[in-house]
Amino acid sequence: MAVCLTIQCVVVGIMFDILLFLERRQMIRATLFGISSLLVAVLLVMLAGNLLQMGLWAGLFIALNEFENFATALYHSVVNFTTLGYGDLVMSEQRRLLGALEAANGVLMFGLTTGFLYTILSELLQRYWDDQLGRDVETHESRPQ
Repeated sequence: MAVCLTIQCVVVGIMFDILLFLERRQMIRATLFGISSLLVAVLLVMLAGNLLQMGLWAGLFIALNEFENFATALYHSVVNFTTLGYGDLVMSEQRRLLGALEAANGVLMFGLTTGFLYTILSELLQRYWDDQLGRDVETHESRPQ
């Protein structure tokens, strides 16, 4: 779980650095396309971080001889990580707790992802709002009364 938390925090840190870089270069646009593109990119990177973690859990399950192949272990890992919990594949009794720990890990990681995305979206929407209101004010001020 500590490895997964570290991975997600590093992904968030990298995304934060990239966003700061883009902001310093004034490359973030408060337009529908700009906001959408940025959110899609951030979502994909954050999803990649979550998928990496699911893969690591699957690797652990393979190392512990819980599953015969990686595809099955990954399927089980995704079901656990997302807290879907189908129950069609069950680990041995002595390692069943790992599934619950992975589910707890997944909740934390999706929570971190959601919080980060909300922060970005909130800032972008505020910018868009301010930009649109600023244009409206300028338009009204330039019109003769």
